[in-house]
Amino acid sequence: MSRSDLRAQHGGPDGGPPILWDFSSNANAVPTAPHVLAALVQADRQRYPDPHYTALREHLAQHAKVLPEHIVPTAGSSEGIRRLTLAAHLGGVQHVGVPQPGYGDYAAAAQAIGMSVSPLSDPHAHLDWIESLSPGTPALLWLCEPCNPTGRSAPESFWRDLHALMAQRPRLTVALDRAYEPLRLRGHDPVPPAVAAACWQLWSPNKALGLTGVRAGWMQAPAESLATETQAAISAEQLLKLAPSWVLSAEGLALLMTWHEPATQAWLLDARQTLSAWMTQQQAALQDLGWQHEPSDTPFFVSRPPRLSGPSEVQDTTALLQHLQHLRDHGIKLRDATSFALPGLLRLRTHCPQAQAALLHCLHAWHGPHSSARTSA
Repeated sequence: MSRSDLRAQHGGPDGGPPILWDFSSNANAVPTAPHVLAALVQADRQRYPDPHYTALREHLAQHAKVLPEHIVPTAGSSEGIRRLTLAAHLGGVQHVGVPQPGYGDYAAAAQAIGMSVSPLSDPHAHLDWIESLSPGTPALLWLCEPCNPTGRSAPESFWRDLHALMAQRPRLTVALDRAYEPLRLRGHDPVPPAVAAACWQLWSPNKALGLTGVRAGWMQAPAESLATETQAAISAEQLLKLAPSWVLSAEGLALLMTWHEPATQAWLLDARQTLSAWMTQQQAALQDLGWQHEPSDTPFFVSRPPRLSGPSEVQDTTALLQHLQHLRDHGIKLRDATSFALPGLLRLRTHCPQAQAALLHCLHAWHGPHSSARTSA
């Protein structure tokens, strides 16, 4: 396996010229709350943070209504994914199930240490994979709710069936990535509290705050993990030991301490309303150009542009990549979804009206006579 096979692709900076309008990330595009930025500026950079993060763990535990021992600080979800996977491996896990389409770090973390990875295409495939495991087989299942890149939620029936199967597979560890729940625009969180309490939950509010450069998050241990650590493949104490002495910087610590403040949550509520309006506008403008969007509960979504060069899928994909490079040369970055196992599709972030206008201006030349008057609006 080559080194490149072990590195997941991401949106955002790519080593090229500065990106003026970034549609490739799925972070909140609304300008960050001023009081959160002020907290980052005021963070004490002259001293090490408490390596035990005692106050932070107590703060997060209070809001989650769990014991501080259940909170494990992380340098964002990507670092948490790597650490949780390593802990599972050290606990005897060799089989890992990952969503496909899904975030590439789940598979990359497992492949990097020689674990067996099973891509699972839909909720039924997840359940079938669990049923294929013998009750005594240690395994790790990754889930993302809402899902990246689609922005969709699994049906409530899936979560009920999952809970029943988890009770039959005591050596199954389920890790639930919650990075995008704070950005939900439609519907409600379908995960029953009993299921959430039985999973490892990964939270990283930097995406919702539009501050992906501040790497900060936490993992929340399953409710029963402290009482059953002799049977569990992963324990909170082990995850703490696998972390560097200071996994969070002063800025990361400050970000997490502001997350549950009423002012932050009020700002986020307003931001979601703004994003909903921007998303309606952006999707309508692209639909006028013949783009087809998949349903999404979040401000990011998967979309298929019109065919570019005839019936050949290979020609179509090649032309798409050429046009993406053309946009990139003009300071606009879109996310090719091939790395999500969705060739020919793009994952788009909802962006501000100025960014939309820049994108539509470039797309007018791309689509030629099929462009509508909306592109010049």
